[in-house]
Amino acid sequence: MNYLAHAYFSFQNEDVLTGNMISDFVKGKKKFDYPLVIQKGIELHRSIDNFTDNHTATKEAKQYFKPFVGLYAGAFVDVVYDHFLAIDKNQFTTEKSLNTFTQSTYIALESNKIFLPEIFKNMLLNMKTQNWLYNYQFLWGMEKSFEGVVHRASYLDSSTEAFSAFKNNYIALQHCYNAFINDVKSFAFKEFSILITQEN
Repeated sequence: MNYLAHAYFSFQNEDVLTGNMISDFVKGKKKFDYPLVIQKGIELHRSIDNFTDNHTATKEAKQYFKPFVGLYAGAFVDVVYDHFLAIDKNQFTTEKSLNTFTQSTYIALESNKIFLPEIFKNMLLNMKTQNWLYNYQFLWGMEKSFEGVVHRASYLDSSTEAFSAFKNNYIALQHCYNAFINDVKSFAFKEFSILITQEN
């Protein structure tokens, strides 16, 4: 899952949110450089990613992108999940509630800025000023997010075909999301509950 989902599945715990959002920039044992609750957010992120990658809905969704982006199919599916989460009225009842959530996420990350890796700190500035988390709901926002995946990829030159695959298979991808969201939400909350109740 991508940034919106990882923020959402931090369940309003500021330190868990910080770990959850920076996890991809913290390799291996580097997580032990962080306070324990942030470490738990890093662990939660990794558990959610593993669950997501192995879910049958994700495996199905990847097939729509593999012909165009190969091994990066999962990265595009992660962005697609954020789009459908942003417009899911069972999760965010209104655009206002989505925007309130995204703004509170930026504020929480800013308050823990001391713990953010430099690369994420720089990215947060763009994330906040361009309101990435809120704009996942729009097709133009998705197009920019797809371009961002290509920018970070080692061997992709363009997101055009992937974005066309997203639009052309929109309903099928939404079905994949619908088959996935309740499972991952239950899993994430269970993992979150275990992590935060473990002895410090």
